Amino acid sequence: MKESTQQFLALTSPGIEVLLFDEIKSLGAFNVIQKPEGVYFQASLALGYKISLWTRLATRIMLKLGEGEAKDKDELFKAASSINWPDIFNSTTTFAVDFVGYSEEIRNSQFGGLTIKDAIVDQFRDQGFERPNVDKKAPQISFQARLLRDNVTIFLDFSGRGLFQRGYREHSGAAPLKENLAAALIIRSGWLNDTSKPLVDPMCGSGTILIEAVSMAAKQAPAINRQSWGFESWLSHDDAVWKKQLTLAIDSSEENMSNFNVKVFGIDIDERVIRTAQQNARNAQVQQYIEFTCKNTNDMDNTFGQPGTILFNPPYGERIGELPELVENFVLFGQKLKMQFKDWRIAILTANVDLLSLLKLSSFKRYKFKNGPLDCQLALYNLDAKQGAKDVSNPQSDFAEEDSAFANRLKKNRKNLKGWLKSNEIEAYRLYDGDIPEYNVAIDIYGEYLVIQEYAAPKTIEEDKAQKRLQEVIYWAPKVLDIPRDKVILKTRAKQRGANQYERLEKTKQSLTINEHGALFKINLWDYLDTGLFLDHRKTRQIVAKKSQGKSLLNLFAYTGSVSVQAAVQGAASITTVDMSNTYLNWAEDNFALNKLNGHKYQFIQADCLDWLKKNVNKFDIIFIDPPTFSNSKRMEDSFDVQRDHVVLITDALKSLNRGGEIFFTNNKRNFKIDFEALTELGLTAQAMSDVTRDNDFARNKHIHNSWSIKRTAT
Repeated sequence: MKESTQQFLALTSPGIEVLLFDEIKSLGAFNVIQKPEGVYFQASLALGYKISLWTRLATRIMLKLGEGEAKDKDELFKAASSINWPDIFNSTTTFAVDFVGYSEEIRNSQFGGLTIKDAIVDQFRDQGFERPNVDKKAPQISFQARLLRDNVTIFLDFSGRGLFQRGYREHSGAAPLKENLAAALIIRSGWLNDTSKPLVDPMCGSGTILIEAVSMAAKQAPAINRQSWGFESWLSHDDAVWKKQLTLAIDSSEENMSNFNVKVFGIDIDERVIRTAQQNARNAQVQQYIEFTCKNTNDMDNTFGQPGTILFNPPYGERIGELPELVENFVLFGQKLKMQFKDWRIAILTANVDLLSLLKLSSFKRYKFKNGPLDCQLALYNLDAKQGAKDVSNPQSDFAEEDSAFANRLKKNRKNLKGWLKSNEIEAYRLYDGDIPEYNVAIDIYGEYLVIQEYAAPKTIEEDKAQKRLQEVIYWAPKVLDIPRDKVILKTRAKQRGANQYERLEKTKQSLTINEHGALFKINLWDYLDTGLFLDHRKTRQIVAKKSQGKSLLNLFAYTGSVSVQAAVQGAASITTVDMSNTYLNWAEDNFALNKLNGHKYQFIQADCLDWLKKNVNKFDIIFIDPPTFSNSKRMEDSFDVQRDHVVLITDALKSLNRGGEIFFTNNKRNFKIDFEALTELGLTAQAMSDVTRDNDFARNKHIHNSWSIKRTAT
């Protein structure tokens, strides 16, 4: 009698589907069909158990229970009710329902899942059974409904969740690679075609790739140690058939391992991670086949014998401080590969494909995968004669300092500023500011730290070229300036609007102290796009501070109060510091405390500067105004545009200015034009100060800021 077949669906991660299709076919399933959502196949119950034990690429195996039209809630309820649920599981068994998909009527997964849950419990009640309980965290049985084009298919979660988890990983690194993705990478690398050749993972982390590789080469059933299965509470589960398949898988795995011999190599710079990898290998019972070494990738020499495969998943440079080191590693690694690994296959998975260009190699194949939420590529390289010929014909194959226009410009700028920096004892300054359009970054020095700020590339520069230029900047800037890579901070600075100009990046709460002309400032290079000190206003701060000696100063849009600090240090009689942000006002107070400045003559006011200025009744000798280019903060009733609104702002400020007083007005809007005619009507004269307030390190950028001294016209 022919054994009845069931309809299954194997789920996996994007990029793995075609490999899963091949795997399911090789395990004996029939009518195997690959679709975007996964791989459908037919199999007997025994084969369903076998595939669950042997698949390396699936994340879950689902068993079809029923289907039906589901254009709306009523049809969905009816489709779910067409399944006889008391035949599927007992009322004493806890359950959960996952819902995937949506339509015009069924707009979210929670609504769809609740409808099916209601259909299930109603059916139990209608047939005289107790109502089964839902347990979303740890159900004894679970189901998945998949809605596609107004049709719903309902599955039993046959294998249970996390089929990719083999059970050998006690711990993993910060960004663990799922075992099924590791298996896919091994297949795509081609190493399994000849496992007598060495396999090397030079950034092995917790060892997942190597453990999977050995297990695959040894033809081990990956799920024989799995502790729980989705079908265990299914009433049609055949325990005798299951135990037979489990025994066959265990026996076959043991027999395959008894005649097995292979050697693979894992390298990582982190000793703790290596210890974790060794423990994971012991748990997987493959420790004798893997040689782990703790060293830097760039200290790895070719001592592996015959040519083989290098396969690894490096960090992607997403965490702060990671990218500068990665850039150097990729450059050096590319050089090492060419020198020592002739005739090897190289396979690299990365979400940062721009890093691959630093290898100066030509890939012959690329595959797309998803690593968690990240789009990744697996790039394959053959270090063969063909690759060597490309290197000879390509003058860019070497990464030489003299060939880098950026490196040369940076050295030139440093040489030009050297005397000025020394004579003025300047610790924080700008060294490069988009001098060459292709290298559209700003390079700032803060003491012993280097900050690289990436600007959006000009439209005339192709995006991929701009990215390659950025990698070059990250590589050369620390090298030319002799700054350790752990003291390099990279920031991406797109055009900011309104409150976004203060957008938080990290939450390190790190800070350092910078001395500027005798005043100390707290600097945070890590947590915000801006650091707490606008370097282009260095001379502005000095000019305002000297003008404020023995006088009263109002500092509007004060940010971290740097102008106020300089004025206080140089003897201002009183200072009022106003800003809308409590964060920055607290920072300003920290700056005052750092300089041991305290007392009633220093006031800090948290307020909308525009609104506060209209209501203020006090008078000041000096008013410093540095408004944003544009703001539409939630705390402001109206938007502010410095070009449109500067006359109104100066008019309001005039009411707070003592006779004989002076307004310093500055902003960063490119092509800003002050309204001289309107100021004349107000009885004011404005003297352009931009050429005076720009210091030597900003002399190359005429548009860095605009500044004016505004006074009442003498009568």
